[in-house]
Amino acid sequence: MEYRQLGASGLKVPALSFGAGTFGGQGPLFGAWGDTDARQARRLVDICLDAGITLFDTADVYSAGASESVLGQAVKGRRDRVLLSTKAGLPMGDGPDEAGTSRSRLIRATEDALRRLGTDHIDLFQLHAFDAATPVEEVLSALDQLVRSGKIRYVGASNFAGWQLMKSLAAADRHGYPRYVAHQVYYSLVGRDYEWELLPLGHDQGVGALVWSPLGWGRLTGKVRRGRPLPPGSRLHRTADYGPPMEDGHLYDVVDALDEIAGETGRTVPQVALNWLLRRPTVSSVIIGARDEEQLRQNIGAVGWALTPEQVARLDAASHRPAPYPYFPYERQEGFARLNPSLTAAPRP
Repeated sequence: MEYRQLGASGLKVPALSFGAGTFGGQGPLFGAWGDTDARQARRLVDICLDAGITLFDTADVYSAGASESVLGQAVKGRRDRVLLSTKAGLPMGDGPDEAGTSRSRLIRATEDALRRLGTDHIDLFQLHAFDAATPVEEVLSALDQLVRSGKIRYVGASNFAGWQLMKSLAAADRHGYPRYVAHQVYYSLVGRDYEWELLPLGHDQGVGALVWSPLGWGRLTGKVRRGRPLPPGSRLHRTADYGPPMEDGHLYDVVDALDEIAGETGRTVPQVALNWLLRRPTVSSVIIGARDEEQLRQNIGAVGWALTPEQVARLDAASHRPAPYPYFPYERQEGFARLNPSLTAAPRP
């Protein structure tokens, strides 16, 4: 397993990490993802550690805290061998104090996560969403307090817009608060919007990407094909509306390219899709999930080999989408590109 710096921090993380969204499955969304119990989770953690995957990501909102509890049981007795990452900020109930990232909510969410995970510290604590109702100085001050108390080691964000992330980083620099070193983002061959603003921002500011749903919300598993109905067991029957929007024509063009390259390399469609992501600028770790051992082992097979430059170029071409304003001049016109070299950090056709 390759290990990489998490953004501009001193923390080293594996190129692949494990997402525990399938642990404890409850509710219409997370129940469809999986219902892994503590015994099964411990076995999946065993496989991850054997492969060098040491970072495990979860969130309080995953199955109303059950994911954190199951993960805590799965790593019990080997806490010193793993990195635990969790998130807070999305609603955990209907009450006024059960959502957001106010000081009181963050302190309570941290204490709850520590209890459920069965640990005295969280290696990476991320805000699951931007809270427009709470001043960024209050958020960062609370995180600073939690870091100084030893309950959190590093802080990050998730699903922030570019201005929200930059505003937070500027406030952290101004007041001497901890900077976000990670941004957990949606990024895949069928979802490359990350590249237009957040990637150059991460490159410039030293914020590493932790990639969620790298297989396009389950659409790049090799089971979704042009001209075929969804397989009966696909979770997309129940979860498609929760995930990123996607045009079928674009999806099938990407799957066709993946199919060709999978045949050339002797790899699976998911392995090719994950390997492409591992080559992208600013990506510190790609979060993989699995409902069973077979799926986990297949995803781990994305490392230890490399696509050729020609194969990468074909995937780039198949997955490319026209840039929205104000980005399209930087893609199409040489003068704009010359003035902004960081926008070319992710090669495009």
